[in-house]
Amino acid sequence: MKITDLRTIIVDAHRTNWVIVKIETDAGIHGIGEATVERREAAVSEAVKAIGQYLVGQDPFRVEHHARTINRDSYWRTGVINRSAISGIEAALWDIKGKALGVPVYELLGGKSRDTVPAYANNWSPAQGIAGATTYAEAALRPVEMGFGAVKWDPFGSAWMRMTRAERRQAISDIADVRRAVGADVELLIEGHGRLDLPTAVEVGNRIAEFEPLFFEEPTPPDNIEVLAEVKARCPVAIAGGERYMDRFRFAEIGRADALDWWQPDVCHVGGLAEMKAIATLAETHFRPVAPHNPMGPVGNAMTLQLAAVIPNFAYLETMMIDVPWRGEVVREEAVLEAGEMRIPDAPGLGVELVEEAAAQHPFVFKPPAHFGKRPPWPEGSGPWFEAR
Repeated sequence: MKITDLRTIIVDAHRTNWVIVKIETDAGIHGIGEATVERREAAVSEAVKAIGQYLVGQDPFRVEHHARTINRDSYWRTGVINRSAISGIEAALWDIKGKALGVPVYELLGGKSRDTVPAYANNWSPAQGIAGATTYAEAALRPVEMGFGAVKWDPFGSAWMRMTRAERRQAISDIADVRRAVGADVELLIEGHGRLDLPTAVEVGNRIAEFEPLFFEEPTPPDNIEVLAEVKARCPVAIAGGERYMDRFRFAEIGRADALDWWQPDVCHVGGLAEMKAIATLAETHFRPVAPHNPMGPVGNAMTLQLAAVIPNFAYLETMMIDVPWRGEVVREEAVLEAGEMRIPDAPGLGVELVEEAAAQHPFVFKPPAHFGKRPPWPEGSGPWFEAR
């Protein structure tokens, strides 16, 4: 079997554009992967096309060899564009191999350890442009009623480095309201989006402790690991992060610095499923759980679910609760949430298929940088994309 073609399909998904990599072979078997980089979709698409010149004519079964070769021959190796392009390509190769052998990708990565994985809800709050609920407390009841046992949100508005006393007070009040609304047994995950300076992050981390959050995510910008380690040392709550670290070498630094309690690599950015598994193994040597960053599209979700089946210290699946109404037209996927856990598909390959004709109806739409203003409301008909039981 040889690779005959490699291309990208870019799909408008409201807050971003999904970048789907498709690789075709002379055996009539194709594979797909996801390489989405928010607001840099065209750049990563061009990177995928450039790499495709190497892959055409190659044996698709040599998955890890190709990923290592592409990375080795990329002089600028660690940037998000290069690593994400490799991620999408590597996943598509696993998809081909799984389909050709008639097995799910998790069988190629070591075999299944679990049938379902606990999921937490993201993208449910009124601050994210979702119509209906007007307060965080009211909105938080929706995912809980659907069965989620954990919810994540960013209560810090558009803060950058510092927050006024009134802003800090409002954020703490919102967290308190959510805790009262959902009760003592639902896990609260507090998102910082890497926007606070060290003293603000430490103050917030100490003040939210009374609400017993599972973790405080990305309290400071990701650029300085030593600062992140200091926040962790000075806060009584667990610290999470990692979505903006692109390979095992940066996570090795995280381990040496003791900078994170929860590791959150993103399979669409770190160079693929094999690299993600290596990072999770590294986390395991530090007795750290992984809760991968997973706000991308349906193919990225399928990639993460295959890893959830295999990785022993995989603790939570991030689930974007609300998605565009055309998601179900663009992909065929198994998406079942039961008692707060997402079922891992058993279909050959990644367990997701792209419907190209439908995807073509939702072409690339430029998305301005997030700080340019608030996101517009979600399209009419947007809602949960999974079946909740």
